[in-house]
Amino acid sequence: MVEFDLRNLDGLWWLLLLLAPFLLLQRQLHREIQAAFLLITHRTDISLALFSLFFFPGVLLHESSHYIVARLLGVRTGGFSLIPRPLENGRLQLGYVETTKTDFLRDALIGVAPLIIGGLFVAYAGMARLGLSSLWDYLSMSGTRTSVEAIARLSKLPDFWLWFYLIFAVSSTMMPSPSDRRAWLPVVFSVVILVVVGLLAGAGPWMLQHLAEPLNTTLRSVSVVFAISLAVHILLVIPFFLARRILERLTGQTVV
Repeated sequence: MVEFDLRNLDGLWWLLLLLAPFLLLQRQLHREIQAAFLLITHRTDISLALFSLFFFPGVLLHESSHYIVARLLGVRTGGFSLIPRPLENGRLQLGYVETTKTDFLRDALIGVAPLIIGGLFVAYAGMARLGLSSLWDYLSMSGTRTSVEAIARLSKLPDFWLWFYLIFAVSSTMMPSPSDRRAWLPVVFSVVILVVVGLLAGAGPWMLQHLAEPLNTTLRSVSVVFAISLAVHILLVIPFFLARRILERLTGQTVV
């Protein structure tokens, strides 16, 4: 008999630990950037245009992911836009792809496409181009002084700032929007039903033996993506926060 061990799902705990801080920090950083642009330009339309340009690589990848996956799944597409527009709820829509309504499975795959493709890009850029995995091993075995030296050497890698910016732009825009998530509930419900039926049929030990490890490996990989994304956002939120405060002092205006 296969016994269940919480350590078999450490990927899930890491994901839950990283996801909430990332989402909160992402929202805060977006506010700081928008506020800085508004204080500089004093015009909402220009600040929105600058904000969209700042995240253009991520928006392009996000909307292209929707479009490509929809076409691969045989779903017709309509309008495609990378021009930002304010929504009625006060949020900003940086782009969109119109698709015809289809079954919930294909809708869910189209909706999650930016997260998958964006996550793959973040993992590639962080691990392959910036070598963050080897850096983590080095930091965990070294003292504070050598750790600072290692980070300094990292910033001198060829095209470091380009890849750093692309990681930021993509990770900040890879999360599915509410409209992207509209078909997720039926999929989750269907999976839960299948699991419950399997457990009632006595397939619990088989699922634990054959599915727990691949699931945990997948969750660990997703956790790495969010760890890289969170680290990049942490490094940027303080400079943008200070920039906004300085601009507020210089202009005598405050952005709420």
